[in-house]
Amino acid sequence: MSSSYLYAQNKHEADLLAAVDKLRNAMISGERQALEDIAAADLSYGHSGGKLEDKAAFVEAIASGKSDFVSIDLKNQTVKITGKTAIVRHELHAKTNDGGKPGDVHIGIMLVWQKQGKEWKLLARQAYKLPQ
Repeated sequence: MSSSYLYAQNKHEADLLAAVDKLRNAMISGERQALEDIAAADLSYGHSGGKLEDKAAFVEAIASGKSDFVSIDLKNQTVKITGKTAIVRHELHAKTNDGGKPGDVHIGIMLVWQKQGKEWKLLARQAYKLPQ
């Protein structure tokens, strides 16, 4: 992960943080199978501009390169696990290349994870604009 790595206090947190890192890496690589594997079937993926995507739209946007992350740094990350549900919050600082146009993204993110079997799956994500 990035320099903002949050040291896990127990195995549950370590497994969750590994899932967060898998998501980050899948978003950078654009590898369709990795994106499919980390997302729950009922994924609700919200963008900072209000756009909402389901799992298929989320995977397609990144795997097709329409949404192209060159790098992603996660900062000020917090984790709260309650049973089989977890909330992860962080700031996302990314370099993008959407449609061949380089850009910088700095947004807040709230991720909702659900333990499905032995794996954490991304159930919901909501991005929001950070104060300037």
